[in-house]
Amino acid sequence: MAERGIPLRAVAPNAVTAMALCSGLTGIRFAIAADWERAVLMVLLAGVLDGIDGRIARLVRGESRFGAELDSLSDAISFGVSPAIILYLWALVDVPKFGWIVTLLYAVFCALRLARFNARIDVTDQPHKSAGFLTGVPAPAGAALAMLPLYLWIWTGEPVFHSPWLVTPWVAFCAFLMVSSLATYSWSSLRLRRNIRFEAIVVVVIAAAALITAPWPTLTALTLGYLITLPFSVRSYQRIRRQRASMTKSAAPLHGPEQ
Repeated sequence: MAERGIPLRAVAPNAVTAMALCSGLTGIRFAIAADWERAVLMVLLAGVLDGIDGRIARLVRGESRFGAELDSLSDAISFGVSPAIILYLWALVDVPKFGWIVTLLYAVFCALRLARFNARIDVTDQPHKSAGFLTGVPAPAGAALAMLPLYLWIWTGEPVFHSPWLVTPWVAFCAFLMVSSLATYSWSSLRLRRNIRFEAIVVVVIAAAALITAPWPTLTALTLGYLITLPFSVRSYQRIRRQRASMTKSAAPLHGPEQ
């Protein structure tokens, strides 16, 4: 019996994923032309498209294994290879040996993170996921963090942010965050209370307006804000882990052998 092809309803989300891949690759094209602002914007656009392709797939019931694999390949290029090449052409090329090592490190670590995610996608025992957390910094957030010196350089013009001796360790640090075992917040698991939903909409509108009128300071603030959440996410997960351990200990005698 011949294998069935991709269902028609899966075309839309896969097309969005392909657009994200094209956007990430276009960022490299702009970086080659030294158009750094557009290079960064292409990677950020890829992040936006990556955030909606899964929702479109669930909306039209177009989830597929093909789409999951395509999404991972797109992420590896858009948030691994593309930011690494952009940052290399921008600053790391001034120290070609160390800069290229860090470029490879970042791209490979991003791929390793995605491979780890795919390898564990069917594993039921995932403590971070069951508690509503991710393991390590996700690839789109890692790309946004890695490009922080570029944001700062664009809107301040300070040469210190362009220094390869600053950019090199920072990119390496972001690479390690992606493959780390840190518990990080998952956007899909966040739930707002009913009494603050209006305030949340106001915050989103203000952030959108700030991105339009002053994109680089706003991106800097958002990136630093995400970085600040990391210690809080680790502490939150540790608290949930302790609560689960105490519940397990208290419930253990109830399941013991009968006397």
